[in-house]
Amino acid sequence: MTTPINGYVSKDYDVNRTPTSLYTNKTTTDSGSRKNLADQDTFLKLLVAQLKYQDPSNPADSTQFLAQTAQFTQVEKLGAIENVLKGQQLIGASALVGQTVSFKDPNGDTQVGVVSTARLNGDSEPVLVIGNMDVQLSKVTEVHRAG
Repeated sequence: MTTPINGYVSKDYDVNRTPTSLYTNKTTTDSGSRKNLADQDTFLKLLVAQLKYQDPSNPADSTQFLAQTAQFTQVEKLGAIENVLKGQQLIGASALVGQTVSFKDPNGDTQVGVVSTARLNGDSEPVLVIGNMDVQLSKVTEVHRAG
């Protein structure tokens, strides 16, 4: 008899976390936010557990193993691309420091101001400080030539 794998190999078990895909290790929480648990150690622990508890009379298909490995590699590379793109976003936002920009405020009105600071808040898009307001980069509608 085999012991089923519950999909939670992390020591940071959260009862509110629900796996949505065994292959990408993507999860959701009750709040609906997505978290990426894909790291090499987690993948290897899951792979070892699958091999350890497989049915000897019906072993795992080698093509499935290769597909899982390829998918993990894709997820890992996409994570690296995401990090590069975040860096490029911050570089682009920092180029706006000192520039006059037009942007949509929370009420939908167009405002104009000078960017004093650009920062990246975790996983979110870059935020520009314009006057006393924090403005997401996506809310900028126009950049004006200085002078």
